[in-house]
Amino acid sequence: MAIIKESVGKKMNNIGIFRVILLIARPAAGKSEIIAYLKSVPLEERIRRFHIGELDEIDDFPMLWTWFEEDALLKKMGYPPIHTDQDGYFLNQYFWDLLIERIGLEYSKRLRDISDYNERYTTLLEFSRGSEHGGYRSAFTHLSQEIIKQMAVLYVEVSWEESLRKNRKRFNPDKPDSILEHGLSDDKLERLYKESDWQAVSHADKHYLSIQGYQVPYVVFNNHDDLTSEPGTALGDRLEVKIHELWEHQQATIKTS
Repeated sequence: MAIIKESVGKKMNNIGIFRVILLIARPAAGKSEIIAYLKSVPLEERIRRFHIGELDEIDDFPMLWTWFEEDALLKKMGYPPIHTDQDGYFLNQYFWDLLIERIGLEYSKRLRDISDYNERYTTLLEFSRGSEHGGYRSAFTHLSQEIIKQMAVLYVEVSWEESLRKNRKRFNPDKPDSILEHGLSDDKLERLYKESDWQAVSHADKHYLSIQGYQVPYVVFNNHDDLTSEPGTALGDRLEVKIHELWEHQQATIKTS
């Protein structure tokens, strides 16, 4: 086992891996399915094809869902909710930004507790944001600098109509807390996510986002033809092309910094 670890470690050093990839999109666009696909690829192949090492995820959905569960328990106990109103919307808009701060806190704990974390792991951060609650512009202001300095962004592009269709399709009422099977009612999805500021935050440059003074590389993964509902070779091939492009953009910033 030690020999295998050493071999893989050398491959990481020779080929290079992303330290942080931020995966963002509309709800049900295919983010979680992309992560599930990448997990299914053997480590050495994943390093070679995608520059992605051992996988670690930080997703804000489990954090958000914990708040809903806590409010339900408080109601059961006879106390008022802390996070949400009677319709299930956040009591304060800044709770959306608190989730981003929480992502930064979780990442800092990894760096603290695992001495070779950056050398072994690629951290996949995942969230969705709509203009109604500040959009990506607001979320990006709350990312920690230790994340931003190492981050590359993969935006999964689908239409609002496709997001709505897939949200309906994936929702399993028996597993509302599931990463792959959670969903929203149509009216909530429309209110929270129909309007997106992605075009506004990305229009200035086709390769880089300006976030807190840093030039952060990004690519757009076109998923209008829905390669993620039945992930296979076609998904892997398109991901390989786009992630290689993302890697080239990131290496260019390293060389010029």
